[in-house]
Amino acid sequence: MAKQGLRSVVVKKYNHHASHGTVPDDKENILKRDFETETINQKWCTDITYIHVQKEGWTYLASVMDLCSRKIIGYAYGTSMTAELAVEAVKNACLNVRETRGIILHSDLGSQYTSQSFEKFLNSREIRHSFSRKGNPYDNACIESFHSVLKKEEIYLHTYQDSKEARRAIFEYIEGCRTRSTTVTAVSVTSLRE
Repeated sequence: MAKQGLRSVVVKKYNHHASHGTVPDDKENILKRDFETETINQKWCTDITYIHVQKEGWTYLASVMDLCSRKIIGYAYGTSMTAELAVEAVKNACLNVRETRGIILHSDLGSQYTSQSFEKFLNSREIRHSFSRKGNPYDNACIESFHSVLKKEEIYLHTYQDSKEARRAIFEYIEGCRTRSTTVTAVSVTSLRE
């Protein structure tokens, strides 16, 4: 590697302390780390990650993954981390789905996902909302893993001048993953079960 000028991307590992957070009384953890499905459009997961660019500073990517195919089926990218960004990602996931009633969508307890506008959109599509327990990123491990791989394979290897440049790179990465025969995940789901 040294001869060819290659170096690995090292990211500080998340130090998980045995956290036994809970979900608020008006929310429910329907998924309970059961990432297995029989077919597509049964269980989805979503999250927002940060991406730094030179001109605008922090930008944000909201992604939705189907837990059967482990592929990103909807995403939205923007310069503000808002409920609208989260809604847009789910709207994009719904574009090619005729019947969304009963799909379980799992997210964390972030303000974007607990907002009235987000809940209103899910209710309009009859999507069931499942929540991670507070302080338990492994409850949403598949989408967390995708964002980690995206950063290692694309984001950390480049410096983006602006959000337009980053948007193009993210588009190419996600669309490239969709067309490859392999799925996009680095998580062994059996190791995540309690």
